[in-house]
Amino acid sequence: MAFEKSEDKRRFQRIFYHAGAVLTGPDGPLACKIADLSLRGCLLRFDQAWTAGLGGDYTLSFELSDDAAIKMAVSATHAEDGQVGFKCEHIDIESISYLRRLVELNLGDSELLERDLAALGDFS
Repeated sequence: MAFEKSEDKRRFQRIFYHAGAVLTGPDGPLACKIADLSLRGCLLRFDQAWTAGLGGDYTLSFELSDDAAIKMAVSATHAEDGQVGFKCEHIDIESISYLRRLVELNLGDSELLERDLAALGDFS
């Protein structure tokens, strides 16, 4: 797994996190690769063209280690150039704790993380 800090100017800081994951939806599980992550969503890459459209109810899951995994409910927001952006609709407390730590370690700036966490309160 490779980590890089994204310089993309978005509301939530993104980190490049290259790892395999599983996206489960109405048609069953689909292998994918994570391109980047934030506290509010992710960008995924698929081997096949995305034909499911936008919206929808999916579950993204991936392992950080043998005893730590992140699982979140997501919906597709945009698809372009073999990549699909997903918005996090729900994440359990254990998964958000792991995700927060992952983002914190890779941002290298606790003030950026705190700003992102405060911004989460702006969404309903």
